[in-house]
Amino acid sequence: MKSVRGLGSLGRAIVAFGGLVLSGPSFAADDFYKDKTINVVVGFTPGGGYDAYGRQLARFMPDHIPGKPNMIVQNMPGAGSMTAVRALDVTQPKDGTVMVIFNPGLILQSMVQPDKVPVDFRKYSFVGVVTPDFRVCYGFGPKGVKSWDEMMARKEFILGGTGKGSGNYVNGATLREVFNAPVKQILGFPGSNEQRLALERGELDGDCGSFHSIPPAWLRDGRVYPFVRFTREKEPEMPESARFIEDFAKTPEQRELLSVLNAGDEVGRPFIVSRDIPADRLATLRKAFDSLMKDNAFRAEMAKQMLPVHPINGPDAEQLLSRMLKTPREVADKARVIFE
Repeated sequence: MKSVRGLGSLGRAIVAFGGLVLSGPSFAADDFYKDKTINVVVGFTPGGGYDAYGRQLARFMPDHIPGKPNMIVQNMPGAGSMTAVRALDVTQPKDGTVMVIFNPGLILQSMVQPDKVPVDFRKYSFVGVVTPDFRVCYGFGPKGVKSWDEMMARKEFILGGTGKGSGNYVNGATLREVFNAPVKQILGFPGSNEQRLALERGELDGDCGSFHSIPPAWLRDGRVYPFVRFTREKEPEMPESARFIEDFAKTPEQRELLSVLNAGDEVGRPFIVSRDIPADRLATLRKAFDSLMKDNAFRAEMAKQMLPVHPINGPDAEQLLSRMLKTPREVADKARVIFE
């Protein structure tokens, strides 16, 4: 084969043109994001855990995207974050300028109640997951329950929630439906910040949610008492009182239900985009996300705010989703009671 030097000017031009074609997607994505703005859409009101993750990503990720676009956070609460997810299909541009962080409890609800949540999450592309969700239920205040047995002995244990697709609803309903716990849930809160205010006013007895979304001052001052966790792995900061929920299961059916109901926690803090965005831009966003997860300044700020970082890249997150969606229909039907 002749070298480029041995080719005439026309041949060299053809080779150069061919090189541009082969490298086209990379140059196209680099050029596209220059002077652009990427909206990070949070499916909840400001002040909660999902909002905190969205804001830190928007703060640090632009340095990892060619062209260094602006990134801004847009809060779009509604239906336990389903409003934000559905907007990717309906109203948002499909050019790679919109990412959504949502509550993965919706994935479970789409499996067990496809008539109520007609969303196929395989139709979205995962940019990545910052961390699985290390979730707990806890009592609040000086008279709050401090253990599983205390909770079970209560006449009523009142929790709040945004909607039936939210993770805190699923956790609370799991206590009630799988273990016959005296849980009553009040729904309709716009986000976790509003639920915290209700806790401080004495309107709720406790909450279920990400351990790292509990205000550090509450933990420091002994105002909260985590009594159960939903992941086998225990974060070092979690108290021993937060026992793994499967420890309380007494039958194979209970354990089977728990394996389905807790699956969404593995996709704890996911960022997705429309499946229709150009492949080169998806690749750029995924590469930037993976680079961000290794960014020392980002990780230091997350540690400062007690926000864990245990990342899952986009392709691996989609494989995890695929395994979840392969849950046998008869098992998913048993979990349907949680949402009814």
